[in-house]
Amino acid sequence: MLARLQQALGLGLLLLLALWLRHAWPQPALLAGGLLLLTLGHGSVLALQFVAAQRLNRTDPAPRAGARLLWRAWAREVLTAPRVFLWQQPWRWRAVPDALATDGTLHGRRGIVFIHGFVCNRGYWNPWLRRLRGSGHAYAAVNLEPVFGTIDDYVPTIEAAVQRVTAASGLPPLLVCHSMGGLAARAWLRAHQADARVHGVVTIGTPHHGTWLARWASTANSRQMALHSDWLQQLERDEPAQRCRLYTCYYSNTDNIVFPASTAILAGADNRLVSGLPHVALGLAPQLMHEVLAQAGVARA
Repeated sequence: MLARLQQALGLGLLLLLALWLRHAWPQPALLAGGLLLLTLGHGSVLALQFVAAQRLNRTDPAPRAGARLLWRAWAREVLTAPRVFLWQQPWRWRAVPDALATDGTLHGRRGIVFIHGFVCNRGYWNPWLRRLRGSGHAYAAVNLEPVFGTIDDYVPTIEAAVQRVTAASGLPPLLVCHSMGGLAARAWLRAHQADARVHGVVTIGTPHHGTWLARWASTANSRQMALHSDWLQQLERDEPAQRCRLYTCYYSNTDNIVFPASTAILAGADNRLVSGLPHVALGLAPQLMHEVLAQAGVARA
């Protein structure tokens, strides 16, 4: 469903661009201004997010990011977001299939379940999946649907993926989660009391305590991600104290979606600051990928 929505968005932008070219071709200044607005307009939206994040991070315990670091994070997200939302997810989400052979060829090596975030699909993980292809490790990347349902709706999808990867590898898998995917993993753990069925849970830019930005959204899952929402507080009350030891939480002081920055950490977890990376690019950073895959015993390429 999400792929179709983003395909329509991308094709609509191309149509708008073509119409503008036809209309403004005789006027160079108008043509240049329109092209700049159409191709880089998302940069202004991202800039507003970074400004809001910087203001709210002033009183946050995480180290403050300087102007140069924020500028670099903004530029990186300007380049990364279109590649993910207009190419990887709408057109390439099936480019790398899951590795789930049950003939014993993947047995004995740690498997991985990838769980994407809000308005994303399995195409987000393409760089990770390409890295794992042919590695001898089982893996599955889920599509969380309904796209705008509640986070609890995703529990059966995660359960099915964990079962398949466990069957292929013979070992409890590592869960690797970006953004809302970390909350979906926590909801799955709560529903199945499945602590012994996972090797660990890696969350990357997950709004464990919500995010200020969710106040502007109205979908069921985005409301659950509001700062200290009732759903998040109930989730925390339902978790046994020892569960925090399962989590490795990566967070950034230049995250433009999940802020204040420390909302992405959990008390008692292995919390790791990745300074200077924005939200979408955070989960695609090569250094973070190598570090996380090492937890599953994947040899560095």
